[in-house]
Amino acid sequence: MTQTIIWTIAIITGLGIILAVVLYLVAKKFKVEEDPRIDEVEKVMPGANCGGCGFAGCRAFAQSCVEAPNLDNNYCPVGGNEVMKKVAAVLGMEVKEKTPMVAVVRCNGTCANRPKTNEYGGYQSCRVKAQLYTGDTGCAYGCLGCGDCVSVCQFGALSMDPETGLPVVDEEKCTACGACVKACPHNIIELRNKGRRNMRVYVSCVNHDKGGVAKKACKAACIGCGLCAKTCPFGAITVENNVAYIDYEKCRMCKKCVAVCPTGAIHAVNFPVPKVAPEKPAAEKPAVEKPVAEKPAAPAAAPKAPVIDAAMEAKLAAMDPEKAEKVRKALLAKAAKAAEADKPSAAPAKEENPEAAKPAEEKKVEPAAPAAETKKE
Repeated sequence: MTQTIIWTIAIITGLGIILAVVLYLVAKKFKVEEDPRIDEVEKVMPGANCGGCGFAGCRAFAQSCVEAPNLDNNYCPVGGNEVMKKVAAVLGMEVKEKTPMVAVVRCNGTCANRPKTNEYGGYQSCRVKAQLYTGDTGCAYGCLGCGDCVSVCQFGALSMDPETGLPVVDEEKCTACGACVKACPHNIIELRNKGRRNMRVYVSCVNHDKGGVAKKACKAACIGCGLCAKTCPFGAITVENNVAYIDYEKCRMCKKCVAVCPTGAIHAVNFPVPKVAPEKPAAEKPAVEKPVAEKPAAPAAAPKAPVIDAAMEAKLAAMDPEKAEKVRKALLAKAAKAAEADKPSAAPAKEENPEAAKPAEEKKVEPAAPAAETKKE
């Protein structure tokens, strides 16, 4: 019994040694030479293995960089320009800097803008829901709200807003890996340039229905009216299949399209809010005394003709002295009454007392008698 155990151990040990030698010889014979730079490039990679670069993982991307003649077609969205500079330093190549990108959700279909028409009770997955039917709202192109984009994001950059029912992108965490873009069955998520100081202008709608149908399904849908395309001075906006699209390469962020959009489908993100200066209380202006216009002096009264002129004096001198004296007194009394009548009265002249006017007229007639007598004499 002991000999059997010993022989069994010896045979197994011998077979193991023989097979190990065979494997060693085969490995030496068919050894594949690998560029040591692949390991060096892999070390500077972020190690996310997200697939945003288009390869299965960071090692596959490193191998592609080593084998490529240049780095124009290779870019790590997670590491960005800093990682690509390190890769270029390892490989002794030059790399062009690329504009940072960020995921953008192009849907305005909030709970307020796009009311539900039915209730979905199936498996909570956007892909499954899209295979079953168009969705639980009137829009067949908008967000389905099951959060597939959130579940595939490895960086925690996406979350569902319970108030709007739409995914929200955290720009600080987003690496533009594109995983959410691939996961969305309605293709409402797009990678766009972050823009200068993170400012962007884009059409937040992908509805291809005609204007009336789109507006009925969602209050903030793009109706394809083309006002934005006509207003844009840089030719950055095109309207195809009843929906507008802004080319971020041509857009100069003038925001003229935002002002003319009738439904508010165009969004301007991260623009500074214009400061409104507080209204200052109007300063009280010092009272300026208006110069009093000087009234023109009244024209000097024309000198009155003498009551008794030279001709009358000659006649009086020819008369009897007593009669002449009577006529002289009558003429002076007549002149005095005429002067009193010419003076302006304090109250406006009104014919309130017609009886008072009659005596005045009678008095005016009385002095005429002496004058007539004078003529006869």
